[in-house]
Amino acid sequence: MICVKRIYDTTDATDGLRVLVDRIWPRGLAKEKANIDLWLKNIAPSAELRRWFGHEPSRWQEFKKRYNLELSTNSLLVNNLLTSVEQNETVTLLYGARDTQHNNAIALREYLLKTIKDKQVD
Repeated sequence: MICVKRIYDTTDATDGLRVLVDRIWPRGLAKEKANIDLWLKNIAPSAELRRWFGHEPSRWQEFKKRYNLELSTNSLLVNNLLTSVEQNETVTLLYGARDTQHNNAIALREYLLKTIKDKQVD
C-alpha cells in the first residue's frame, strides 16, 4: 500500500516506511522530529517545474504530465522506490506542501501505482 501524508501530521505506527519526497527540507521541522526513514530529494520535481507549478490547481494536470516525464527519465530512483514498496507492507510518501490535493507526493503515488499496474499486465 502506498499512502500520502503531510510531514507535519502526526506519525502513526501504520505509516510503515516513511519517505520524504520533497527536494527542499520542510520549513520549521527539526530533522530529529521528522521521523523519516528515507529522504529522496532527487525523485521530487525539478526546481524549474516546482517553481512553474507554484501549487496552482489550474496547472495540476499539466504539472502531472511534466512530472511524469521527469520520473520516466529517472528510472533508477523510481525502481528503487518501487523495490521499497514491494518490500514493505506500507510506504508513506511525505510532503511539506499545504495543498493536500495538488502536490508532488500525490502525483508520484499515481505514477507509482500506474507503473505497478503496467508491470502486472506485462
